[in-house]
Amino acid sequence: MAVLTISNLTIKHKKSSIVKNLNLSINEGDWLALVGESGSGKSITASSIGGLLPRELISSGSIRLGEVELSNMKGKEWRNYRGRVISYVFQDYQGAFTPFMTIGAQFDEMLKTHSKDAKKQRKAKALESLKIVNLPEERVYKSYPFQLSGGQLQRAAIAMAMILKPKLLIADEPTTALDSITAANVLQLIAELKRETNCAVLFITHDLRHARKYANKMAVMLEGEIVESGSKNTILQQPRHIYTKSLVAAIPSLRTSPERLLSIQ
Repeated sequence: MAVLTISNLTIKHKKSSIVKNLNLSINEGDWLALVGESGSGKSITASSIGGLLPRELISSGSIRLGEVELSNMKGKEWRNYRGRVISYVFQDYQGAFTPFMTIGAQFDEMLKTHSKDAKKQRKAKALESLKIVNLPEERVYKSYPFQLSGGQLQRAAIAMAMILKPKLLIADEPTTALDSITAANVLQLIAELKRETNCAVLFITHDLRHARKYANKMAVMLEGEIVESGSKNTILQQPRHIYTKSLVAAIPSLRTSPERLLSIQ
């Protein structure tokens, strides 16, 4: 069953088309990696799904979550969807939190907006969510964002994004600002939460190594257009478009030959 269906989406700024006639579909339980170089339109597409772009930029097309049309939704209507049905994890993990409120207060505010739980229940849910992402829940709950490391903040952001069990998680370059070990842990965490909730994941990345490891489907974006899409294995093993072929050829090998080592020396 399709969780997200984008049909013929065109996004324009003034007279320039940023995204051109884009078609994309993600089913329940899918992890779709939207890959491409910086400036290809990946993040703009992701922002359009959750109503984060000015409405006038969407020139034409349809964005549907199940049977619900999102492209015409207005501000008050988004309150019931953003955070509860569609959640985001951005690369700017610091920007996900207000610096002058504790992490616990920000969890409480989200739960108060989307549920009728009492304060004690809201706290219990927040602590459980922080525990699931392997954080010291009591300490993090009472901490301000500046008291946590980058990796801890990103984990807290994932916990907040998943606490209401959304149907669609949009992860927009969520590991760009993290070191390689922390990044791997964060992606593994998203994969585990996806398995538990069976949500759909739209993963925005320029790194095919991450797409290869975690995604089951891929779409390749170039200059605002999807130039190739399908199963991960098909795209990586039998790329058709010249741009996809260049991306696949540039994936670093996990093994380095003795000849290569000698040439480096």
